[in-house]
Amino acid sequence: MPKPAERSIEKTQTDLARWLGTRIPGADAIEIQSLGGPEATGFSSDTLLFDFSWRERGESRSAPVVVRLEPSGFQVFPSYEIAWQYRLMGALGRVGVPTPRMLWLEEDPLPLGARFYVMERIDGQVPPDRPPYHMHGWLLDAPPSERRDVWRSGIDAMARIHMADWRALGFQFLDRPEHGATGIDQQLGYYERYLIWALDGDRHPACEQALQWLRSNQPTGETLRLCWGDARIGNMIFRDGRCAAVLDWEMATLGNPVQDLAWYLYLDRHHCEGIGVPRLDGFPSRDETIAQWEQATGLSARESIDYYEIFAGLRFAAIMVRVSRQMKHYEQLPADSDFDLNNPASQLLAKLLPHGSTP
Repeated sequence: MPKPAERSIEKTQTDLARWLGTRIPGADAIEIQSLGGPEATGFSSDTLLFDFSWRERGESRSAPVVVRLEPSGFQVFPSYEIAWQYRLMGALGRVGVPTPRMLWLEEDPLPLGARFYVMERIDGQVPPDRPPYHMHGWLLDAPPSERRDVWRSGIDAMARIHMADWRALGFQFLDRPEHGATGIDQQLGYYERYLIWALDGDRHPACEQALQWLRSNQPTGETLRLCWGDARIGNMIFRDGRCAAVLDWEMATLGNPVQDLAWYLYLDRHHCEGIGVPRLDGFPSRDETIAQWEQATGLSARESIDYYEIFAGLRFAAIMVRVSRQMKHYEQLPADSDFDLNNPASQLLAKLLPHGSTP
């Protein structure tokens, strides 16, 4: 089965050691150990985990780190702003959002063949997506009290993001006027273009219906705050039931933060109801989750949560088009599979749409 081009471990170790020598003044005897990808996903991953050791001023030092590289090959997103992610996590970590300590940004693709950043590696556990945590993994084996702590801690971490002053932090670069006016108008404009790119001439009835409904019911005059974009417990590292770090900022935007809350709820719903398995005991209900977020932020979600859950369904169904075609490209799905258009995400989106929304 063909795979994305794999990196040579030996060459990558050599290249990393050479590059790290340019970033640590006075370092020598740099060695890279335990180089690999996360969760044994294979060395074709765009994430590299490793320990490295060095000598500095006669003292031996070591550090566990993570390298995130700009994706190569068949990509899920048309662009990937590696520098934006580095800046977001670095600034948010300084105002109390749990993020890894950001170490270095490299915008020259020459050292490793792609732009990348380096951050500290945080010890802990991440709820799995494949298979989802409702079916497999440490949360399945955890007591309901720990599951509740994980869920609530994730909401608290997300609320800290929404309370951050994005203007003071210099996040104006997230404004994308080429896609529309601020907030949801830009996001709808982006996903309209994303679907054209992802579908490459094909039709997606559920997404088309969702876009029409979202445009017809588009809210105005909303608050504009920093939105994580991919807010879910599968993008968090937990330790002793507490969120130790929030990860994956490639979908960050400016808009109504209820969209993050809706994504948090929708992705969990997809991972149980969407694939036909029971939700784990201990996770707070939808109403409890909304109430906790409202209390933590001082904002109201009741007026717009239904709208943004449909928006979440649209986003995930659109992304699944590209993910499925990526799998076809690498022959992980048959070429004639209709999974890109007919999958749990598109089916759940159709279920969410109000009756009579068909064009």
